[in-house]
Amino acid sequence: MRLNFLSAVALAAAIAVSSVAAAADGLPSWKDGKTKQTIVQFVKQVTTNGGPKYVRPAERIAVFDNDGTLWAEQPMYFQAAFVLDRVKALAPKYPEWKDQEPFKSVLTGDMGGVNAAGMKGLLELVGATHGGMTSDEFDQIARNWLAMARHPRFNRPYTDLVYQPMIELLAFLRANGFKTYIVSGGGVEFIRAFSEKVYGVPPEQVVGSSIKTKYEVRDGRPVIARLPEIDFIDDMAGKPVGIQKFIGRRPLMAFGNSDGDFEMLEWTTSGPGPRFGLIVHHDDAVREWAYDRESHAGRLKRGLDEGPQRGWVIASMKSDWRRVFPFEK
Repeated sequence: MRLNFLSAVALAAAIAVSSVAAAADGLPSWKDGKTKQTIVQFVKQVTTNGGPKYVRPAERIAVFDNDGTLWAEQPMYFQAAFVLDRVKALAPKYPEWKDQEPFKSVLTGDMGGVNAAGMKGLLELVGATHGGMTSDEFDQIARNWLAMARHPRFNRPYTDLVYQPMIELLAFLRANGFKTYIVSGGGVEFIRAFSEKVYGVPPEQVVGSSIKTKYEVRDGRPVIARLPEIDFIDDMAGKPVGIQKFIGRRPLMAFGNSDGDFEMLEWTTSGPGPRFGLIVHHDDAVREWAYDRESHAGRLKRGLDEGPQRGWVIASMKSDWRRVFPFEK
């Protein structure tokens, strides 16, 4: 009887070790090391029923920024490239744009002029290219662009520029009872056009910036009309607001890459009980790009300085990822 008991204990221990190894194997594009171990250990702690840090499935919420966290954001935010292409496509209908800023700069390829227009000019471009149609029409326009447009450096569809380690992480968390959300400064309808196919995140689990909409009946058919006015900007301090407004639970885990995600990580990790925050640090100039404090996109300064003090993990793209994109060998 004593021998059988010891054998049973040994078998249980072997199964436990095997389970942890299997969990870690769910992240094959993450190099074995402290960052991967920290992720796996946290998930194990909050999913071990009866354990001191167990969290019930309903509260296992993980939120992810999109630009620079789930897919690339250089040399410009991908939705910005979409906006520029839409201006060019719509220009024949609006001949006055050739003399009107910031449209004139877009049409002449003067990115300095576009940048000089600042946030006011950007919002004007977004309103002109994202409004004046139904939600279904916009969805199809976005899908068509994503299918045809190519990234200037890699000459691949923008949806190929997703991060393989993060795709694995999304699946790993869902396999452990988490519900995964995207919380992005990008347009919510733009991201919803590809989020389920690319990330496995359904449209109802995407929180993002939005323009105003209204319900109409056109030719006997109900539609959601998109207006050329900004409704909500889901960035920086707007992210916790968006989480509370559209999710209704403080997340258990949060993932970002820039200071635009600081408040989201701060809100997440300041909650009671076990919490987890991770920042993706772009430090691989060979496979992707190396940038942080002075970047025009994805600027990361405060997160680098304060993140470690707050217990956040700083994940090095260069040191922690075996590969960056799915198309890498």
